[in-house]
Amino acid sequence: MSNARNLANLGTQAAADYVLKDGDPVTVSVEYLVVAGGASGGSGEYTYAGGGGGGAGGALTGTVTLFPGESYAVEVGAGGATTSTARVKGNAGSSSTFNTVTTTGGGGGGAYSISPASGGSGGGGAASTSGTVAGAAGTSPQGNAGGTGEVHNATSKGAGGGGGYGSVGANGASGNGGDGGSGITSTLTGASLVYAAGGGGGAGAGTGGAGVAGVSGTGGTSSVAASAGTANRGGGGGGGWGPSSAITNKVGAAGGSGVVILKIPAANSATFSGGVTQTSATVGDYKVYTVTAAGASDTVTFS
Repeated sequence: MSNARNLANLGTQAAADYVLKDGDPVTVSVEYLVVAGGASGGSGEYTYAGGGGGGAGGALTGTVTLFPGESYAVEVGAGGATTSTARVKGNAGSSSTFNTVTTTGGGGGGAYSISPASGGSGGGGAASTSGTVAGAAGTSPQGNAGGTGEVHNATSKGAGGGGGYGSVGANGASGNGGDGGSGITSTLTGASLVYAAGGGGGAGAGTGGAGVAGVSGTGGTSSVAASAGTANRGGGGGGGWGPSSAITNKVGAAGGSGVVILKIPAANSATFSGGVTQTSATVGDYKVYTVTAAGASDTVTFS
């Protein structure tokens, strides 16, 4: 498999000779969006401390010129799994890849006395008696940091929201979880869709932080469990709430899986290896392929 070869690797004259063969172009221009899996939120604690929101999967977009007949790597990262107990950090999302472009999975939200994790976007910090806990860092330019959790006391126990592609997660405030960071809006599929937004932080004594509807999860409260990120949108999951007797309200919700979207001229086409799940559509003068599942050994070939 040759997935690193492109025109930048050739000298100027060599590139010109390769691009024009008997007057016909022999390259394919591919516009892409690569989104990694979002992380799950951190679990809440019995002492009313909310769990931090899960960080969004990293996202990168651009255009590359590739060669027909050669195989290029394509992989879609999974979202971080739901946590299983109280007081544990959220699980990281997995990376996604197209050609030489790889995005980093989101970082898990923090839990009481447990720091959040960095990632494509970082997880939000949970409330703590030892002081405010900052959100973890994102990976520039793929995403942003998570929000800060409050000092844990009688009234302030809200956790920070997970970071998103477009902005830092909001801080927990007055017992409320911080909202997740905003995502990236793409029109590659012909519709305007948001990807890679952060999950909301879990509540202390108030309301859970919001995610972006249809993309990332909302933080849990005393009466509502945290919600998960949406499949193939790369959003973070919401952080859990603290003292509920129901474990479903304590745990951090799962992050959404990633996606790879490829847009090529309608005169060209793409063929995928057997492990790939994808859909295709014609949008104006282009073909658009939305890859929703692909493993580490999977590839795409253009013609």
